[in-house]
Amino acid sequence: MPTSVRPIPEVLQYAAFTTDPAGGNMAGVVLDAAGLDEAAMLAIAAEVGHSETAFLSEAPARLAETGRTFTVRYFSPKMEVPFCGHATVASAVALADRIGPGGLVFETQAGTVPVEVAADDDGVLWATLTSVEPYVEPVDDLDVAQALDTLKWRIDELDPALPPRIAFAGSRHLVLAAATRERLADLDYDFSGLAQYMTDRDLITLQLVWRESADTFQVRDPFPVGGIVEDPATGAAAAAFGAYLRDLGEAGPTARLTLHQGVDLGRPGLLRVELRDGDTRVRVSGAAVPVPAGG
Repeated sequence: MPTSVRPIPEVLQYAAFTTDPAGGNMAGVVLDAAGLDEAAMLAIAAEVGHSETAFLSEAPARLAETGRTFTVRYFSPKMEVPFCGHATVASAVALADRIGPGGLVFETQAGTVPVEVAADDDGVLWATLTSVEPYVEPVDDLDVAQALDTLKWRIDELDPALPPRIAFAGSRHLVLAAATRERLADLDYDFSGLAQYMTDRDLITLQLVWRESADTFQVRDPFPVGGIVEDPATGAAAAAFGAYLRDLGEAGPTARLTLHQGVDLGRPGLLRVELRDGDTRVRVSGAAVPVPAGG
């Protein structure tokens, strides 16, 4: 008997953390990934070429009490990642375009991530994800020196008020704060060297930041482990950064932060980070819009 071949699933294209299809971070979204194995998902993500593609399937019946619960896996062109913020925002808005705004639950490899989708006054859909439980840990001085060497940065170019840390809110990120906007803007790093450094330490991106004001930051995220030179907008790192600032006492128990990312790539994105008193998790919000074919 001939074997049946599952048709290639539709891959939607959304730009996250922007209201402009030419801005923010592009994500692939597969709304029906049932039956796809890891090799197939990785192959699709590699062909799509975005920093991540999200693969959704209906959650097991025991979890899908509301009918709005989905199992989600995230693949870069090179590897699977436990959690991706911009692809979560893109996927949530893609779902809302089809089943309506409201609450969603994403079961990810990092844990359960609730997402709320609502339209703003202009009718643009915004998604707010609530991270898994975050943590922040110190970084050895030698590790910092090695990271700076691959970035071609000097230790005296860092902001002493924002010391290096590892921060996690679904995936691990090394946070390094530049003392000047010029230092952040000049990013020319050793791709293979940084990829190996990050692989050895289970890092997904480096969260490079510059503090513009008390609650506004410019950020950049090298992502060589995923085969991407730089991620244009990184929701997972934004959540981790919120936990980092709270851990340092640089943000209060209740705070609203604004992160600008992608500016230096010509794909500006806007990420809003919220900390709530009494809840250690971090909320990250952003708009997302579909990208026309060929866009």
